[in-house]
Amino acid sequence: MHILVVNDDGPPSPHSSPYVHSLVRELQDHGHTVSVCLPHTQRSWIGKAHMIGQTVKPLYYRPPPPNQPAAGLVHQDEQQGSHGSTHTRPSTVPGTEEWILVDGTPASCVQIGLYHFFRDRGPVDLIVSGPNYGRNSTAVFALSSGTLGGALEGAVCRKKAIALSYAFFTRNHDTEIIKKASRQSVRVIEALWKRWPEDGSVDLYSVNVPLLEGLEEGKVLFTPMLQNYWGEGSCFTEVDGSVDGEVEDEERIREGEKTPEKQEEQDGVGRREAGAGLHRHKHFKWSPKFTDVYKSVDEAPPGNDGWAVKEGHTSVTPLKANFFQALTQLHGTELQLDQSITTSKTSSSSNDLSLRPKESDPQPAYFLVNYGDTYVQPLILSAIRALLPSHLYTLIPAPPGWDPTANPEISLSSLLPSPEGSKILQITPYESIDFDYALSRPAGSVLVNSYMIRKALIRKHFLSATVDGWCSKHPESILGRNVKRSEAFEVDYAEFLDDALVEAWDLNASMQRNSELEEKQREWWILKPSMSDRGQGIRLFSSMEGLQAIFDEWEEEHDDDDDDDDDDDDDEKQDEKKEEKDDDDDDDDDDDDDDDGKGVMASHLRHFIAQPYIHPPLLIGGRKFHIRVYVLAVGSMKVYVYRDMLALFAGKPYKAPGEDEDEDLDGHLTNTCLQGEEGAEEADSVKRFWDLEEEEEGGGLSRERKEGIWKQICEVTGDLFEAAARGMMIHFQPLEQAFEVYGLDFLVDGQGEGKETAWLLEVNAFPDFKQTGKLTDVVKGFWEGVVREAVRPFVGLDGGKGEGMELVRDVDLGRRFA
Repeated sequence: MHILVVNDDGPPSPHSSPYVHSLVRELQDHGHTVSVCLPHTQRSWIGKAHMIGQTVKPLYYRPPPPNQPAAGLVHQDEQQGSHGSTHTRPSTVPGTEEWILVDGTPASCVQIGLYHFFRDRGPVDLIVSGPNYGRNSTAVFALSSGTLGGALEGAVCRKKAIALSYAFFTRNHDTEIIKKASRQSVRVIEALWKRWPEDGSVDLYSVNVPLLEGLEEGKVLFTPMLQNYWGEGSCFTEVDGSVDGEVEDEERIREGEKTPEKQEEQDGVGRREAGAGLHRHKHFKWSPKFTDVYKSVDEAPPGNDGWAVKEGHTSVTPLKANFFQALTQLHGTELQLDQSITTSKTSSSSNDLSLRPKESDPQPAYFLVNYGDTYVQPLILSAIRALLPSHLYTLIPAPPGWDPTANPEISLSSLLPSPEGSKILQITPYESIDFDYALSRPAGSVLVNSYMIRKALIRKHFLSATVDGWCSKHPESILGRNVKRSEAFEVDYAEFLDDALVEAWDLNASMQRNSELEEKQREWWILKPSMSDRGQGIRLFSSMEGLQAIFDEWEEEHDDDDDDDDDDDDDEKQDEKKEEKDDDDDDDDDDDDDDDGKGVMASHLRHFIAQPYIHPPLLIGGRKFHIRVYVLAVGSMKVYVYRDMLALFAGKPYKAPGEDEDEDLDGHLTNTCLQGEEGAEEADSVKRFWDLEEEEEGGGLSRERKEGIWKQICEVTGDLFEAAARGMMIHFQPLEQAFEVYGLDFLVDGQGEGKETAWLLEVNAFPDFKQTGKLTDVVKGFWEGVVREAVRPFVGLDGGKGEGMELVRDVDLGRRFA
């Protein structure tokens, strides 16, 4: 089949046209002859227009060769030459793949592509307009869409035409999802071509493909186009002076930014100042209120094209070239694709495609899900789709231009069409959570994915104080048996180390005993900077001289940075939100550490803890490992432990402290981030805890021993969270409006079969799920548990009885807000 591809987004670009080359390659891989004619620049919202009186001039674009990634999916500075090249004259080399770029509209591209280029390839069988960068569902979008305009021009030229649009929910565009969308699109195109009515009842189809991880599992539904309208007010904002930043404005409009109320107020002031009968000189910016569209989809009965995209299905709307909707008898039915992928096996409630919600269904909610991690984001969305009927929620985009790495707080009220009457779930990085909004709203109307105050757990010296305080009042607690007592101290300069250790009674006594022993016979200690993560700054020592040498070394390395250390953490100078933000910057998914993981950053040189080193550790295959446990805390509070735990192994065989002359820590440190992804993969460093028995010969754990370790972990976790909540109320404050996920690390000692102790090492908020490696289903299963236990009750559904999440503590702290 000879296919002419046009669009309204222009040539490949990560900012405005990231999808077209991926689709062209997929069509070519399916054996189609593909000719491409595109506008030379962005032409969105232009409909089926032609620019009269203009001489249209072409340019010639040569895409990158097949051995390079598809153009537009990566930024230019990430891979040189990834966007191809543009020339003023056509190539003279036979066989060169060359597209035509014209300084016209999508409709102009159809005319020029049909009648003035590519004639040597034979007649065009089908025109594909797109894939558009954003959805074109509902009438408000479709009536102005340049993508539909290109397809309509093809239709009035008596050619079969398909308008193709990709509806994205996050700007973290995963290339694998784009590839899936291209595969899905080609299958839909081929299916529609084969079934095209011969009676002339259809001129074109409008197809919307949702950019979701499970898009190929969703259905392809024939749907009507939702007839919707703009709400009250103008789609333009009045501004003074020249209008700059058109590129940024285009990206903002795609994201659906709501016009700020302050600007509207300013406009009103301007009108009053002008006076009756007088005009004030002004400019106007195109800034439509897309919340009108989202609201119209929510308020309309299910079954339309906007609803289908929201549900995660591909919508197909048959049209005539006069905007009449065609084949209405097919609306609500499914388009059967060749070799179609069956829908994933989920509960009947998650695949309920009835067109109208039941009267007993709870009120729909708005979900802002933008975790800021391309590894986790699709897994969270997959869990939501699997466990929630899609008519109960609407996914809304983050604010235009929002960058989680820049740590801007998101104002939830500005994203909602009616803030006072809406429910909203926010799952974003800690720095972006709108805690003020969450705390100001009635209980049950907002749910955010983090507690605001939780340093009693995630800072090592606070964790030590939490355990000590609880055990002094509850000597029977398992925390006294499964947490090594720490010596917490503060050191600003190496020369003051002796003064800092004056009250470290256990440490001083141990060092005194060690001074009379050989190195191999000593009790070893492990030093940890309290605010570091990813194994950073960990050292082993067995003497005061050795400890002093560590601090002397750090002071030499970071002498220039002494003035920039941890002053931001002074509780008397900073408010709680700032402190908790600083905590989160040092948590487990911090990817900005600037050394090899065994050093320490200057900002961490203040709070330290020292603990007796756990020796001997339990070894499997001669290597030390720790257990990573995922934990969920909900409200104030229920605590769940996820049963599918990980075993993270050190990169090298274990040698007892003092036995390795090179003092190599690689056999001691089990953080897989120190090994890098490839290194961890090669060393087989991440395994399922429950599979260790089957994988190891002669050194595995029996089922009974593993169950004993699991029981200890559950009991420790329950006591720990209750200790923080009841004993450290200033530094750990569970909220009814929040849930939070944690990664807890445990080390099992080698005291003998059946006598092992699972020692708690540390607690991490926003854990680094990438440590899971290829075991993605572990993270997927955990987030399904999170949705089941935290999100389903929020939208008014039962939590269910899913497997894997063990409730280890259920306490009523009475911390609620009206």
